[in-house]
Amino acid sequence: MKNNPNQIRISRKGGMRGRVSSGEKPKNLPAALKKIFNYGKKYQRTVIFCTLLSIIGSIISIFAPNQISNLTDVISAGLTTKINFYEVKKIVIILFLIYLIASGTTLIVGLTMTTVSNKFSKNLRDDISSKINKLPLKYFDNHSYGDILSRITNDVDAINQVLQNNIVSLINAIALVLGSIIMMVYTNLILAITTILSTIIGFILIVFILGKSQRYFIERQNALGDLNGHIEEMYSNHTIVKVYNGKQSSNKKFDFYNEKEYKANLKSQFLSGIMQPIMIFSGDFSYVAVCIVGAVLASQNIITFGVIMAFILYVRIFSGPLRQIAMSLGQLQSAGAASERVFEFLEEEELFISKNKKRTLKAKDVKGNIEFKNVNFGYNSKKLVIQDFSVKVKAGQKVAIVGPTGAGKTTLVNLLMRFYDIEEGDILIDGISIRDLTRENVRDLFIMVLQDTWLFEGTIRENIVYNNKNISDAKIKDICTKIGLDHFIKTQSNGLDHQIIDSESISAGQKQLITIARGMIANAPFLILDEATSNVDTRTEVLVQQAMDKLMKGRTTFVIAHRLSTIKNANLILVMKDGNIVEKGTHANLLKINGHYAELYNSQFSKID
Repeated sequence: MKNNPNQIRISRKGGMRGRVSSGEKPKNLPAALKKIFNYGKKYQRTVIFCTLLSIIGSIISIFAPNQISNLTDVISAGLTTKINFYEVKKIVIILFLIYLIASGTTLIVGLTMTTVSNKFSKNLRDDISSKINKLPLKYFDNHSYGDILSRITNDVDAINQVLQNNIVSLINAIALVLGSIIMMVYTNLILAITTILSTIIGFILIVFILGKSQRYFIERQNALGDLNGHIEEMYSNHTIVKVYNGKQSSNKKFDFYNEKEYKANLKSQFLSGIMQPIMIFSGDFSYVAVCIVGAVLASQNIITFGVIMAFILYVRIFSGPLRQIAMSLGQLQSAGAASERVFEFLEEEELFISKNKKRTLKAKDVKGNIEFKNVNFGYNSKKLVIQDFSVKVKAGQKVAIVGPTGAGKTTLVNLLMRFYDIEEGDILIDGISIRDLTRENVRDLFIMVLQDTWLFEGTIRENIVYNNKNISDAKIKDICTKIGLDHFIKTQSNGLDHQIIDSESISAGQKQLITIARGMIANAPFLILDEATSNVDTRTEVLVQQAMDKLMKGRTTFVIAHRLSTIKNANLILVMKDGNIVEKGTHANLLKINGHYAELYNSQFSKID
């Protein structure tokens, strides 16, 4: 992957590890809108009802200018004789009913579509949330967390706004345009042609602008995702930015993304914004044309003054919906760009889940034997990270995995937990292939304590019991006492109910002890320790190590460690290099061999000149 300004990487905790999608070539707007339509199939009846109701209201309102024309003629005729107030009253009542029905349908349609659009958005967010849990880990390795959040928030909101304000309005506007054309032709053909020709010029310009502006709407949505990704990254790693005085660099990158979003937004909004002025000018031009042509026709007694009044209103009815159509088409482009991003996410390839897997291993029945058999794996097809890897681990053994950075240590654990699926070979638990078990079942058999401790906002109890049910306080306190966490809990005024928040000062050692307690509550047969003591000081390390020793008791344990002094008592040490086991044995035996392990071990105690 080539480097570019949109490619940034940080740790998983920070949230961004891959390329953020940037301005791509224009996509297919009709196809994007079709996906929205297909997704909302269960609301189609409601939308159709609102559409028909809106069309009925529009058709009824079209008759208003004709009645105003009649009213004008009645009043004009009565100015020289006597006004027929009975006829005036009848026409006024008809106008009142017309406008009442039109307003009532608009209110009902507005309330109904607001409900539908909000339900649609809720379902879309629910599906995105569900989709996140079904995506493979490699997707998050190559996409910004902030960009994903932008799809859930900004893009879904863009779709919601269009559904709420534009879909029915667009159909209503089309109905008004068609209806007004029919009524204008029925009233007077010459004035109808004058009105249509003088208005359609602006509409042609708008169609041309729409063809040029679509790519800027796509760029705007993608640029917003880039910007959100960077902001999320900076806030997640605010301390690092401060420590390394990275404010200037951070601001520079923020300015880059902000400028990119600004330019895309400016272009899209400019092209969208000039549509309305063009239509306003077109409408005003139509008024002038109707007045001139109407005056000529009236002077020759071809039409009455009431017809001119009716056509002035028809100009408003005809040009107004055209403006609405222009605005709706502009917003439809924004929704189309958002739809492509949302449904692109929803259509991502999911983890393969076989529904035919009937085998299940219960934690209490697992002996604890694990075998890697000729395992091959690569994060991409071009380069293997693990090559022909084989090893047998007996129940209850403590297996240490060591090696230089990039040797494949963490990858091995990811395969064991089925975060990734192996390409060749197999991994067996008590002789049963993990391919024959569901991912959920495999992960229920493991406890993981990682280098980066993960605590969520909540009580100490909630963090320890996480996702386990029917755990008594007595059991929690007993475990906390065993690992030395009880002192910390007793110092808190609310004990186990003490709230842990992000801004609270809680030491790395205390966080690690809570995660160890969480693991002991889970009570699984296998344990994975990935650099679990690397973030604590030497004194705290002793306490954490004692807690981990208790956690390891009776469990088959895999330890990834850079501090080789902590794995001297391991039953088996696997030395990895370039995805292969180059040495294996106990600490004493490997030192005697005086190979890679001895070199790694001695390098930690050698003096640097």
